[in-house]
Amino acid sequence: MTPPPLDPTAAVARARYMWLNAARIGGIAATIAGIAGTRGIIPLPYAISVAIAVGGILAFFFGPPALVKRWKAKDRGE
Repeated sequence: MTPPPLDPTAAVARARYMWLNAARIGGIAATIAGIAGTRGIIPLPYAISVAIAVGGILAFFFGPPALVKRWKAKDRGE
């Protein structure tokens, strides 16, 4: 038995929720990869590993709010 189709508002909300979680998980994955590179687990230069780790932290904390701000501006018609 298939579930009933979602109304357009619920479908947009579900897609946005998934994008927010993808941004958070991607930030965590990048941070872990950067830390693994600094420890020598992944063969990357140290400076690149640090940049990946810092970029992952920034993506985790600032990516989702930036997405929300963009979506709110789009919803207002800006």
